[in-house]
Amino acid sequence: MVIVVTGSRKGIGRFLCEQYLKEGHTVIGCSRGESDLEHEAYHHFEVDMTQETQVHQFAKQVRRQFKVVDVLINNAGAASMNHFMMTPLDTARRLMDLNYLAALSGAKEFMSCLRKSEHGRIVNFSTVAVPLNLEGELAYTSSKAAVEEMTKIMAKESSVYGVTVNAVGPTPIHTDLTAKVPEEKMDKLLSSQAIHRFGDFEDVKNVIDFYISPKSDFVTGQVIYLGGVNR
Repeated sequence: MVIVVTGSRKGIGRFLCEQYLKEGHTVIGCSRGESDLEHEAYHHFEVDMTQETQVHQFAKQVRRQFKVVDVLINNAGAASMNHFMMTPLDTARRLMDLNYLAALSGAKEFMSCLRKSEHGRIVNFSTVAVPLNLEGELAYTSSKAAVEEMTKIMAKESSVYGVTVNAVGPTPIHTDLTAKVPEEKMDKLLSSQAIHRFGDFEDVKNVIDFYISPKSDFVTGQVIYLGGVNR
């Protein structure tokens, strides 16, 4: 398969690229800066996914070089934790741009490549912060709630092309971001899950693997939260 992963320089994006390369896939990654990931089947592009013209050129180059894209994983994103009274509107706009509009732009631009695949797939990223209505994460959660609605409507509108659209909602994972969260708040969050532990990258990939399997042609418009969290 040809798999596009946005936000591939570090974190879950980097992990997904490395694992799919090990499995023999061709992987196309992007980030705003250079990547030190070297592999004969890995192709990196420097792209700011919040800039529509850059996303257009990115997709155009991929289309010219590969013709078909089988999977688009809209991983690029950011988070911010603040009481809504202390959240600058510029921060809220940045989160909406990167978490929601960037994913929308990526899906729009890559659809012409995805529809040529026998099993076109789009996987978006939400978060358990949406169903848990977490305090201090209003701007972040709102942007991810928009991603969930986009996923459901896009799934209907993409079905005519044979492309499925789903989303994964990870629990907290040990990253630079969670390291800054007070231990008391993190314990409270984990206790709200059915399974009281941090998630890991493998947990996320397991859900993505299910979505992108050729056997999942009948699965679309779904959001799977990890850790036993439900709406």
